[in-house]
Amino acid sequence: MNCVETTESRLPAALAENACFAIVAPAGPARLDAQKAGQWFSERGYRCRIYPGVSQAEGYLAGSDEQRLQDLHAAFADPQVDAILCMRGGYGSMRLLDRLDFELIRRNPKPLIGYSDITALHTAIYQRTGLITFHGAMLNADLLGAKLQPTESSLLAQLGGLLREGDEIVHPAAFALNGVVPGVASGRLLGGNLSMLGATLGTVAEIDTQGCILFIEDVNEPLYRVDRLLTQLRLAGKLEGVQGVLVGDFAGITVAALAPLLEQTFGPLGVPVLAGWRSGHCDPNVCLPLGALVRLDSDKQTLVLGQGLFKA
Repeated sequence: MNCVETTESRLPAALAENACFAIVAPAGPARLDAQKAGQWFSERGYRCRIYPGVSQAEGYLAGSDEQRLQDLHAAFADPQVDAILCMRGGYGSMRLLDRLDFELIRRNPKPLIGYSDITALHTAIYQRTGLITFHGAMLNADLLGAKLQPTESSLLAQLGGLLREGDEIVHPAAFALNGVVPGVASGRLLGGNLSMLGATLGTVAEIDTQGCILFIEDVNEPLYRVDRLLTQLRLAGKLEGVQGVLVGDFAGITVAALAPLLEQTFGPLGVPVLAGWRSGHCDPNVCLPLGALVRLDSDKQTLVLGQGLFKA
């Protein structure tokens, strides 16, 4: 399956004042202070609707598969919901993949926001519907955890339609980037958590990298495991069509330590690689629109939108 063409992409509507966020937990459990959450949204001119699975827990899962799936489907189907924000990652999203109602999602395109384990949903939904989703701050650790800007501002600016074609997704100047492999490339920005990209090979969420800008990040993985995961993607043929690589945060591994492996992996492909981008399990956590056309310039260390993110 090739990357979805521009004409086939499904764009959600930008968030308006008093928009409603559905709070769902497709993966692991977390305690939520509902009053604090409601106040956070109210102070920013939004509303929130907390779905039942958020308050449940079954071991390492936020409720049963049936409850988590029901919440996700209900949030997409509810005409009063404007965006769907995940509580946290952990594990559990890929258990839902074979029962996701992609036609329901296609008929009700809304921004889905999350990262880490939510990568499985991002990739499956894009592959099957063409819907642009957002690799961005989740509720508990990021938004209620008061992470540094532009964690919140980049998310709300993108969801509010403030970034348009030709606009740069600004990276915080306080954090250095590394143009590991020079060059410029354009394509659809796809990817997310590297461990999930490997785990979902052979499933409905298997990433199609043909002609795309690959984004990768991870947490608590030593360098040799990152090597193994990149090698897995290479042996699966997933690096052959990559046009460029944006490397997010690899918590526990410095960019300097990661750079030689990136050069070994992507240098022979002749594609630009920009590393050190603050997205993922880090503070700040910059939002990225997955499925959107972007232009990656490793020399200038910039990422520029090649399209609008929302319906005109």
